[in-house]
Amino acid sequence: MTEPIIDPSVCAELSDAMGSDFAAELIETFLNDAPNMIADLKKAAAEGDADGYRRAAHSIKSNADTFGAVQLAAMARSMELGGLPDADAPIPALEATYAASAEALKGLMDE
Repeated sequence: MTEPIIDPSVCAELSDAMGSDFAAELIETFLNDAPNMIADLKKAAAEGDADGYRRAAHSIKSNADTFGAVQLAAMARSMELGGLPDADAPIPALEATYAASAEALKGLMDE
């Protein structure tokens, strides 16, 4: 069975704890910041910076976990633990998963 792209219960818990307006603001901040985190990941990979790569993957994972983006978090966790890849193969897949996660999170915010 494939893991869902978003766990809506995590967003619901965030809304309950923080209020729906503030939760939506936090999600919007994540959606705006994630492309910069992915750019940092790409830069570290291109420069062979293993520590920078791990830190960028960790940031993506932590933020994705906070908002219930389970597939994105799992991919970033794998990248964090796996270290620098021989090629940039995992990065395009991560970008695609981020795009799908962003759409799903936007849909939850609109509900």
